[in-house]
Amino acid sequence: MRIVECVPNISEGRDQAVIDAVSGVIHQVEGCELLDVDPGAATNRTVITFVGAPEAVVEGAFQLISKAHELIDMSLHSGEHPRFGATDVCPFVPVSGVSMDECADLARQLGERVGRELDVPVYLYENAASRPERRNLAHVRTGEYEALEQRLKDPVNAPDFGPAEFRPRFGALAVSAREFLIAYNVNINTRDKRLPHEIALRIREQGRSKRDKNWKIVRDENGKPVKDPGRFKHVKGIGWYIDEFDTGQVSMNLTNFRESPVHAVFDACSEEAESIGTRVTGSEIVGLVPLECMLEAGKHYLVKQNKSAGLPEAEIVEYAIRSMGLRDVTSFDPQDKIIEYRLHKHTGLRTLSVMGFADELSSESAAPGGGSVAALCGSMAAGLAAMVPNLSVMWRNPREYRDEMSDIAEQSQALKDWFLIAIDADTDAFTKVIEANRMSASTDEEKATKAAALKVANRGATEVPLDVLERCVKVFDLATRAAEKGNPNSLSDAGVAGLCAMAGAEAAWYNVLINLNGIKDDEEWAQSTRKRANEALNVAEEKAAGLRELVRGRLQKG
Repeated sequence: MRIVECVPNISEGRDQAVIDAVSGVIHQVEGCELLDVDPGAATNRTVITFVGAPEAVVEGAFQLISKAHELIDMSLHSGEHPRFGATDVCPFVPVSGVSMDECADLARQLGERVGRELDVPVYLYENAASRPERRNLAHVRTGEYEALEQRLKDPVNAPDFGPAEFRPRFGALAVSAREFLIAYNVNINTRDKRLPHEIALRIREQGRSKRDKNWKIVRDENGKPVKDPGRFKHVKGIGWYIDEFDTGQVSMNLTNFRESPVHAVFDACSEEAESIGTRVTGSEIVGLVPLECMLEAGKHYLVKQNKSAGLPEAEIVEYAIRSMGLRDVTSFDPQDKIIEYRLHKHTGLRTLSVMGFADELSSESAAPGGGSVAALCGSMAAGLAAMVPNLSVMWRNPREYRDEMSDIAEQSQALKDWFLIAIDADTDAFTKVIEANRMSASTDEEKATKAAALKVANRGATEVPLDVLERCVKVFDLATRAAEKGNPNSLSDAGVAGLCAMAGAEAAWYNVLINLNGIKDDEEWAQSTRKRANEALNVAEEKAAGLRELVRGRLQKG
């Protein structure tokens, strides 16, 4: 799942009609979901947050900037926040399956298009900056809107895209790529704001001012205070008293959760609180959070408890919520708080009950059919391959053993999740074949269009079961390791994993072959695909036989 967050800031925070019109364009862009609109009257600025696939997000950003270009007049603007454009900044943030470099490329694509089509100056900053001095937004925005006309006359300040000319109505735009920012609060059992602030000083990157033996602040040659850095980079923080909760709170912004994870910051706050005689009573994530952040936290606490990290995703998330007290301060519903869950709700065949799926399977509809069942068999095989090591973790104590069992379980869980998605993918692929067959073919042009659509659809319907077949082969290796080293009381479960994997593999092989029969004009691809499927089935049969022999031999010995 490739997800990018975009957080454009527009220079309008008072006129609700304009705010609604500008943010509302996101609803019209397929593949984008508007997550938040946060206006500020004093700043006369609104922060808009939306997410989606990379290409969709770039389109959404352009449409939003275009609407702001149409409706906002910077020559009439006033507000407390620094700004120099109708759409002032537009950062892209990698959330899932997308790198920072890719987000920087998205920023450049957007900047070039805005400069060309809207004919306004566009600057790149932070991770998309074209030169080192432009990484800092404050440098790019020096003098703000009021100084822009004069600054554009100097070639040094020429924009990265668009004209080096003043556009009084729009101003200029700054586009960037940056890390995801998590607003995170940790509550402390005290009303004395000095205690949470002390914790903040010890945690945050800036730390505190260094003092000499006379308790005077140490300054450098320029007269600036010398700092003793805190424990974490990429963390900004302050401590205060919160009336709403009647308690002290450490309030932080984590600007790079991969280098300074939320769970590590929470643990550090707990340690520092205990060292000054207080304790943490819960924590709060303000806004949304990437799934990666929650999974890493959950696995961290599972390992601390000597448990396997190869549990189902929902259980890992729940461990993170409970361990960090994310429901002790305010509510935390994963479906609302985790970006990936907000964007992609679980739907389709995989969400049905066992009875519901069996009923759907037995209906007069041609789909779901054998291909979806092959994927279902694969998911059950992988599920059992995960269950055995999860049950084995507490059976023996050596850390190396626990790590190996956890590794088997984690790999098996990943395969299980993939197979579950493939249940619907197979049915969707078959539906596309049916749709292609129903296309009109009255004219030569229509015949060519239909033939091309059928070729693509038949390939897709073949590739899904082929992927299922090849992943079933991987399950054998995991189930065999679980049978060899796992808890002997679960030996039969490892054996059943192998049986389900073989059923899934052969069922998928059948579906590959029958779908290849529909490919008439791509013989070279069909032959190579048939060879690949046959080779995978042969490997599956060999591995299945080895696992069956192992399990039967040990069971019969008693």
